[in-house]
Amino acid sequence: MHRADHSRFQHSHNFVHDFSRGERRTRIVIAITGTMMVLEVTVGLLSHSMALLADGWHMSTHVTAFLITAAAYYFTKRHASDLRFSFGTGKIGVLGGFASAVVLSVVALLMAGESVHRIFVPLSIHFNEAIGIACLGLVANLGCAILLKDDHTHANGHHHHHHHHRDLNLRAAYLHVLADAFTSVLAIVALTSGKFFGWTWLDPVVGIVGSAVVFSWAYSLLRDTSGILLDRTPTSSDLPGEIRKAIESDGDSVVTDLHVWQVGAGKFAAIVSLVAHETKSCESYRERLREHEELVHVTIETHTCPEPHIFSVPAISR
Repeated sequence: MHRADHSRFQHSHNFVHDFSRGERRTRIVIAITGTMMVLEVTVGLLSHSMALLADGWHMSTHVTAFLITAAAYYFTKRHASDLRFSFGTGKIGVLGGFASAVVLSVVALLMAGESVHRIFVPLSIHFNEAIGIACLGLVANLGCAILLKDDHTHANGHHHHHHHHRDLNLRAAYLHVLADAFTSVLAIVALTSGKFFGWTWLDPVVGIVGSAVVFSWAYSLLRDTSGILLDRTPTSSDLPGEIRKAIESDGDSVVTDLHVWQVGAGKFAAIVSLVAHETKSCESYRERLREHEELVHVTIETHTCPEPHIFSVPAISR
């Protein structure tokens, strides 16, 4: 006997967008940031400027974060067809974003700790060297921010899912260079004020302010990435409600259990359990969801209700 060909009922689990553009730009940013890191550490040692030396080592944490971003891109592509990943490798980039957010949080805490320390133990600042390198670092960071700006948010035609089309891996790298640019601006303001007005106290104060802003960015990224990693139902999307509305459009079927989670940027999977007096075929229910192109993996479970009266609906699992 010949085995039946079931290939037409199978589909790929590679739900990852083409992020090759972001990957290429991340490599460029690694080169630029790495060069600036070496320059700041070298000039800091030669000029005996603790401010520059500290900022150079601070920048090394961003280089580490960018390497995490690049590694996430690499492993996402390399294992895209690996069957061991049940729903593809879309979450590797999200995991990279989460790891970078943790690094960004640590950077913010270190900035705050160093700033508080300098309030009580002020250091002699070499203003000319520090201002020059801070300006150069600002230019480099702004250039990197332009390279990493995630401009593919509107790639999909469904306007209410734009929030989920962001490449969180790239967004993490973008926030790192944005944090560096922001702290460079604060440093220039503080150093200039210290040089011309003698306000040396302003340097650690703006460091504390900068660390608070950076930590708020890190928290935002941690919140978004952790929700996806934990398969949280997307609260910022009306997709669950639209699935329920489409399935129940015949006036007989009732969704009794619904699970929706994100498996990639702008890509979702769903498990729908329903009950009806006259159940339709699973393909019929899938057809009702066909307009939602972001639903790339749908499992339908049907149950027949033997009772002639209206049945109660249990709470939705989220």
